[in-house]
Amino acid sequence: MFTLDLPVTNPVLIFALAMVIFLVAPMLMNKLKIPGIIGLIIAGIIVGPNGLGVLDRDPTIVLLGTVGLLYIIFIAGLEIDLEGFKKYRNRSITFGLLSFTVPFILGTVLGVILQYSMPAAILLGSILGSHTLLAYPIASRLGVAKNKAVTTAVGGLIMTDTLALLILAIIAGMKQGEITALFWVQLGTSLSLFVFVVLVGVPILGKFFFRNVSSQGSMDYLFVMSILFVCAFLATVAGVQPIIGAFLAGLALNRLIFEQGPLMNRIKFVGNALFIPFFLLSVGMLVDFRVLIEHPQALLFAFSIVVLVNVGKWFAAWLSAKIYKYSRDELNIMYGLTIPQAAATLAATLVGFELGLFNLAIVNGVIIMILVTCLIGPYMVEKYSRKIAEYEEEQPYERNTAPERILIPLANPNTIESLLDLAFIIKTPTSSEPLYPISVVSSSGGGEVSKVAEAEKMLGHAVMYAAGADIPIRLLTRVAHNPAKGIIRSITDTRISTVIVGWNGKAATSRKILGGVIDQVLEQTNQMILVTKLTHPLNTMKRLILILPPMIVRKPGFKETIRIVKTIASQLGASLLCLVIKGDQNYYKKIIEEEKPKLSFTLETIEKWSDLQENYFHRFKDDDLLVVITARRGTIAWHPYLEKLPREIATVTNESFIFIYPEEEENIDLRGARGTTLPTTVLPDREYE
Repeated sequence: MFTLDLPVTNPVLIFALAMVIFLVAPMLMNKLKIPGIIGLIIAGIIVGPNGLGVLDRDPTIVLLGTVGLLYIIFIAGLEIDLEGFKKYRNRSITFGLLSFTVPFILGTVLGVILQYSMPAAILLGSILGSHTLLAYPIASRLGVAKNKAVTTAVGGLIMTDTLALLILAIIAGMKQGEITALFWVQLGTSLSLFVFVVLVGVPILGKFFFRNVSSQGSMDYLFVMSILFVCAFLATVAGVQPIIGAFLAGLALNRLIFEQGPLMNRIKFVGNALFIPFFLLSVGMLVDFRVLIEHPQALLFAFSIVVLVNVGKWFAAWLSAKIYKYSRDELNIMYGLTIPQAAATLAATLVGFELGLFNLAIVNGVIIMILVTCLIGPYMVEKYSRKIAEYEEEQPYERNTAPERILIPLANPNTIESLLDLAFIIKTPTSSEPLYPISVVSSSGGGEVSKVAEAEKMLGHAVMYAAGADIPIRLLTRVAHNPAKGIIRSITDTRISTVIVGWNGKAATSRKILGGVIDQVLEQTNQMILVTKLTHPLNTMKRLILILPPMIVRKPGFKETIRIVKTIASQLGASLLCLVIKGDQNYYKKIIEEEKPKLSFTLETIEKWSDLQENYFHRFKDDDLLVVITARRGTIAWHPYLEKLPREIATVTNESFIFIYPEEEENIDLRGARGTTLPTTVLPDREYE
């Protein structure tokens, strides 16, 4: 009979439990709009020896956690924007020094007051001085990554991380030997020689390997891992901590591994899926909240460092804002970007604990600080990124120069003609590109051959219908386990610019917006997508009603979307009524008038979303075509009501409607969110009003 003894000692079961935790914890945190890093640490607290005792912090967990520690610091070195630092050198150095020095002094003074040893007090100060760009992907997604305050904060990271790790190297060296003049000479010499060898030798070796030896992805990855762990070991030979070697290895390979390249994707994938979660889990296992209860001074320490790190980071941002004349919102976004404590903080805390400089009370306090700051940072960045985006000058947007290619996923024979009619209307007359109807056949359940034959029969009707309009067609058929994956792969392979997809007005679950397939396509693509429910023939439409949400004009693809809307109205000979939600009517009028084709239109302003349903839904007629320019979750102009609107319209009215998701900027910068998932939005719904 099988009996389960705690803590679990079976290695297979340990690994199985860890994988389940790595899967479930971030998913749960995402539902709660909390960064995934918090979930993994909390999971470690719960299942660890000081919680339920399900898992012990045994040598296996420690080994994998150590690998994760080196991995997270290595990626920190890889992600540092050296070009951005050079471009904004003076501002980055000034802010970096302030952002490190002010919290460093406050933390060191606190350590002295609490009668810690001087090395422990200094190391505590360096922990408060460092920061992690956890919330930077939010700023990038909202389109303010090029704002001068944001670039200053990002550039300052190289100063805070380098200084924090340098102090860690010195403190660790002091702990291992007697402090004499000879000690400083030996440490300075060995550290300088080690830095020179890594920063000069590794790039030379890397260039040779990538030019002459590299032949496949696995070899590239193994080379990078070899550099990482060899440098980490050589750091111990030089008399410093392995994480110093890992950080320098990342800096040395920084220019050889492109941020958006496949090698970086492999490095982050393995780290984020396996090693870094083990590190976060092992850190959580160190936490014992009984220490906070049994020793009130431990709770006082936790409260003190939470207050001091917030005061220090805010004061540094305030000083920088005064020096460089940043606005109040820019000050707050700098504070939000620099307040989260994660990578370097966790690394230094763990090393300090292993060296005997920190006790469990300090570790507990630092973990609480990490949890609090990782909640504050994303909230501040999203809130003030949206405010900055409102008044920031509109950035010139280069329209996609790729050919106009329209993909039309077909699943329902009854909607083929209406979807093709819409494609005929928005297709540029001078374009020689064909339309791309596609049918995705499920590979589950067998019988793929007969399913493909059935799909081709349906596509054959599309060919006959398009032939009547003299429009060229190129048929696509995909076999995929997940229909959304088949569509996304076709978008990439065929360089699609626009997708027209039909919707039946129903979502699979209450948590879906438009249904599982369409939601997945929206989340994983940047192209313009038109989601349609056409209950009446397009040629019977007499009026086009366009709904413009707040700040929608800030979308990169807004003007192109307006061109398409005006084209539809012109081709149908329909009047155009524009309903502007909480926007400047004159500004919208100017933008809409600038886009071709030229036609007359009417503008009305609506003060709040609730007025739309109360005052307008009952006025819609059967020959109205309702068009909503909407936004993907987490991007600028997104509002929680936009996710309810499709179902409300489908339920309340029987009119035809189109939801247009404009084209987005490609390649959201995910620096800082290593080893964790970051919710696309963290603000509570009331903050969007």
